[in-house]
Amino acid sequence: MKTHALLFLVAIVAAAVNAVAGGGGLLTFPVLMTVVSPLTADATSAIALFPAYVTSTWAGRKHLAPVRHWFWLLLGPSLLGGLLGALLLNRSGNHSFVELIPWLILIATLLTLRPLLTRRPRSGVAVAETLSAPSLALQVAAGVLLFLVAIYGGYFGAGIGILVIGAFGLIGLTDIHSVIPLKNALSGALRAVAVTVFLVEGKVDWEYGLVMAAGALLGGYLGGSVVRWTNRTAVRIGIVVLGFGMAAYYFWKIYVSGIHTIGGD
Repeated sequence: MKTHALLFLVAIVAAAVNAVAGGGGLLTFPVLMTVVSPLTADATSAIALFPAYVTSTWAGRKHLAPVRHWFWLLLGPSLLGGLLGALLLNRSGNHSFVELIPWLILIATLLTLRPLLTRRPRSGVAVAETLSAPSLALQVAAGVLLFLVAIYGGYFGAGIGILVIGAFGLIGLTDIHSVIPLKNALSGALRAVAVTVFLVEGKVDWEYGLVMAAGALLGGYLGGSVVRWTNRTAVRIGIVVLGFGMAAYYFWKIYVSGIHTIGGD
């Protein structure tokens, strides 16, 4: 009973973190690892946190309007990448690819840091106009980039929010109030595909997954609601701090402790 209560509380916090920045799996996966096997923990974490993507996206739906065209443009590549990543996980079982995880998170964090070190556009209107008419080359590049990110999200998923936000920065999406709901929507879409694969493969522990999903529903809505009142600079700084912390954790876990069977959401 105590384990179930702990998992419920961890899911609330993890889902709120995912809604604001990403990285909630860093909380859920280690806790699940204490009661189930690594692969089951990975799949159960994905199932548990998936409802939070729905509630956080709904809570921040008003901020999706300026970037709605980007959502429809990137939805296809995100779904395909998520499917491929989940299939790769089921075929490989977390081996050599896991060594790339801290490097991917570190790169994404540095990409997220970049807007803090450069001048922002003077006018918010100018940003909206720029984003509303992306060139064909930018659309293709964005699709390829999100496809690659989605493969990672379907395969492993830890830090997927930070990677998606970093990818958005490369294509010029820097308004954090629109970026975060867009990140939640696309991350939820690609994780939905991964969740479907995990369900078909029967890798989910429902005893813990359902308890955590209930907590994630609450945490996702709370996190999505808080976004609208947050300072964009403060949110980005928080994302960067979280990213560096996650990268350090996985560098230690993989290269110091020598653990090569990790995973998360």
